[in-house]
Amino acid sequence: MRNIVRVIPCLLMRMRDWGIVKTIRFQDETYIGCAINAVRVFDAKDVDELLLLDIDATLDGRIPNLEIIAEIADESSMPITVGGGIRTLEHVREVLKSGADKIVVNSIAAEDPDFIRQAAGRFGGQCIVVSIDARRNGNGSYQVYTRRGRQETGLDPVQHALRMQELGAGEILLNSIDRDGTWDGYDLELLRQVSDTVSIPVVACGGAGKLQDFADAVNIGHASAVSAGSFFLYHTRRRGILITFPTREELQNVLGTERVRV
Repeated sequence: MRNIVRVIPCLLMRMRDWGIVKTIRFQDETYIGCAINAVRVFDAKDVDELLLLDIDATLDGRIPNLEIIAEIADESSMPITVGGGIRTLEHVREVLKSGADKIVVNSIAAEDPDFIRQAAGRFGGQCIVVSIDARRNGNGSYQVYTRRGRQETGLDPVQHALRMQELGAGEILLNSIDRDGTWDGYDLELLRQVSDTVSIPVVACGGAGKLQDFADAVNIGHASAVSAGSFFLYHTRRRGILITFPTREELQNVLGTERVRV
């Protein structure tokens, strides 16, 4: 039997008002609704894991709202991964203490890579996820961006992922800015380049629009897990809001794995 492929809804949150939004290529935000209600739906549908990203936290100079994290954790039996504005070891401790199982860091990993070594050493690499937001340049190469895709770093995503692994990160969340919210499928070339270089799990994100995209991410892009936003929040490309999740049977048929909740 093949390894279990985790399927992870990604919720972009504005934790100041407890709401979730969805973007297209990191722009054009659409308000979806109350985060707590969405979490209850996903929990009832036996979702493997939930990813919560506070998209304003870094720009606002703060961490995610700990009260909201605690309430979401209380409402859910799913493992929860939380990111946004985490820049110190104390931030990591506070978010984990509030109920998160793992934390996601993005900007600080690019700006101060040694933070990953420190965080993994203090809390264990299994709970440290590095998010890499990448965009294809005009010459066909890829570059890592931070701060909601606004800040160029000059970093190559493959080399950045490898460095994060060397420093102790337990997982990479690889997000294609070009594909975000488009329903055009994952960037399989980017995904394969990173997945084939590192040995830690790589979670594909950005572009899923159908179940087959999950299979392509695993079989062609060599991802260890898949994450999506629009696919779980909208009914169709016309973007009628409907929070949903595939059945175990549907996922088993497309991924060829038994769906076992751990």
